[in-house]
Amino acid sequence: MTYTIDRHTGEDAPRLGAMILQPEPGSVPRARRWFRTFIAPYDPACSVDDCVLMISELVTNAIRYGTSERPWQVRVEWFREGTALRVEVHNPGFPANVRLRHPDADDAHGRGLLLVDSLADSWHSGPSHFGGTVVSFVVADTWPA
Repeated sequence: MTYTIDRHTGEDAPRLGAMILQPEPGSVPRARRWFRTFIAPYDPACSVDDCVLMISELVTNAIRYGTSERPWQVRVEWFREGTALRVEVHNPGFPANVRLRHPDADDAHGRGLLLVDSLADSWHSGPSHFGGTVVSFVVADTWPA
């Protein structure tokens, strides 16, 4: 099992799963299916449907806004941080380009982070340790203490 350092407690946070996706539209439904399959054995108390929706939005954004002169992939990882679930989506885009938008009602795009902001207990964007950008969200009280 892989561990990272939990930003909030400074303790090890076990990685529960990861997937590598191609930057193509078919990767979005694949991410939904794989997350549902791989999170099920951990019996989360949170809404898996909400997590799948947030992952869909972040993978879509990663594909749409990722950029590299070389072939690249989208990486999705999820971790247990105490009682919380943290999901990260990495791409080779620029961290400064991630921003919460407030689209007009007739705008076709721009609601991804707004959905994440409304469903997650918190979210973050910044430089990825893989290079590029990471956008993550946290769902509290996913598991008992």
